[in-house]
Amino acid sequence: MPSLPFYQKFRHSAQPYWELMRFHRPIGILLLLWPTYWSLWLAAEGTPDIGIFIIFTLGVILMRAAGCIINDIADRNIDGHVQRTQSRPLVTGEITVKSALILFATLIVCAFLLVLLTNKLTVYLSIAAVALACCYPFMKRYTHLPQVVLGAAFSMSIPMAFAAQTNELNPALWLLYTCNLLWTVSYDTFYGMTDREFDKKIGVKSTAILFAENDRVITASLQVLTLIGLLMVGNRFELGMLYQLSLLIAAILMGYQQWLIRYRQPSACFDAFINNHWVGLIVFIGILAHYLSLPYCCN
Repeated sequence: MPSLPFYQKFRHSAQPYWELMRFHRPIGILLLLWPTYWSLWLAAEGTPDIGIFIIFTLGVILMRAAGCIINDIADRNIDGHVQRTQSRPLVTGEITVKSALILFATLIVCAFLLVLLTNKLTVYLSIAAVALACCYPFMKRYTHLPQVVLGAAFSMSIPMAFAAQTNELNPALWLLYTCNLLWTVSYDTFYGMTDREFDKKIGVKSTAILFAENDRVITASLQVLTLIGLLMVGNRFELGMLYQLSLLIAAILMGYQQWLIRYRQPSACFDAFINNHWVGLIVFIGILAHYLSLPYCCN
């Protein structure tokens, strides 16, 4: 029997690593990338440095992959009990913990080398970002609020982008940071709702379990607070009507997500989670449209 061509052998051996880094599911990259772009465009007033743009785009991809790896290492003895995660490479044995740790370290080093191309302030912030990213997977064992830690970790690209672009931290960025944290808690609660019954059985904690029958009310409240905060961000950065229109569209999308989860069906909750990348994109388009429209407004 003829042997497989080299590229097929490589693809077969690389596939588990590709899945470990979740490159086959880019939703996490998008949910990280859009707030990063919000921050970068606001910091640069519509004209970000191309080098900084490339650094942060690559950095988001690398750090999201690293975050998925450390999450799977932490959950390797749990994922086998959850239907959605029981085929992950560390559960099936396709990848060893040692190999996963080596890949994790490699990604972290590569991301740090990218940060070294910026400035000291960004480097210092990156240390806090890595610490939060590494802590998050273990929080579900000790608190029902791991989504808050995730939100803090996901939002660290916001001050980092400001620091890289301007070498200072505009106080208004922390309002944007808070908005993104609240938004993350809401959509990751949707994600947690898909596994809630499994998590209860194995003792894993989450906001989905903490909120219980109040999950819809609380996630809706978090979404409203996010929109109010983003409206305040627009006022602080003097963003115009195009940005406000984007928030209206984002509000409609969030309303649609609440409609999806009305019966709390796991698949519908997962769809609501996925839908949030459109919210991030729409807000970014609003920021981008505002700055692109300025030359026309001034003429």
